[in-house]
Amino acid sequence: MLRALQTRLQQGKRTIGFPKSEPVLPDRFQGLPTIRPSGCPAQCRECADSCPTSAITPKDDRVQLDLGKCLYCGECERACSAGTIHFTRDYRMAATQRSALVIDESGLKKGLELDKKMRRLFGRSLKLRQVSAGGCNACEADVNVLNTVVFDLGRFGIQFVASPRHADGLLITGPVTENMRLALQKTYDAVASPKLVIAAGACAISGGPFADLPQVLNGAAEMLPVDLFIPGCPPHPVTLLDALLRWLGQ
Repeated sequence: MLRALQTRLQQGKRTIGFPKSEPVLPDRFQGLPTIRPSGCPAQCRECADSCPTSAITPKDDRVQLDLGKCLYCGECERACSAGTIHFTRDYRMAATQRSALVIDESGLKKGLELDKKMRRLFGRSLKLRQVSAGGCNACEADVNVLNTVVFDLGRFGIQFVASPRHADGLLITGPVTENMRLALQKTYDAVASPKLVIAAGACAISGGPFADLPQVLNGAAEMLPVDLFIPGCPPHPVTLLDALLRWLGQ
């Protein structure tokens, strides 16, 4: 016991200062992409052809990028000879509307919050049931990290619970495979109304690299009403935490 206390004193405080201070992100972190206006040569498809999930749509001398499909691999930035697409270190990438994730040179609108009634109900205490609907465990791992002492999700009144009957909503990862369709529907039905649904990661938003395969549903929105979309492959824990806090008005 004494040795454990000594170790804790030596380690000091392990919880990050976010959101009061900016987070320290990995050197290789790739966040919200930006698109330079009118930067594309006519008929150029270098970026679109390099994208493994068809997240980029060329339009004349401009492009649109779907954050819900993006894997943040950076292939488009490397392929683009005009330097039109650039991945920044901005971790704020969530949206409450699926259409808002399709960006152009105007970027992503950063407004993000529940309506007044839902904020009054869930703004101070939110219980979520996490459902892995056929994910590869990358998004699931980064969601689980939020429960550690480093991120300490519980200090904001947000917790993951074991039973959907104890939950206010679902946080879904994975493309929703046919094998998980019924399980997801039963879990959603078990949550008392009013309830919230969060789609975390490219697979849960659009099917990711598995989109349009007969074994998947191309994301949670194909069968459930989604209230919050958090893009990434996987979303960084700070991206997840930022999305939840801004959504709840914290």
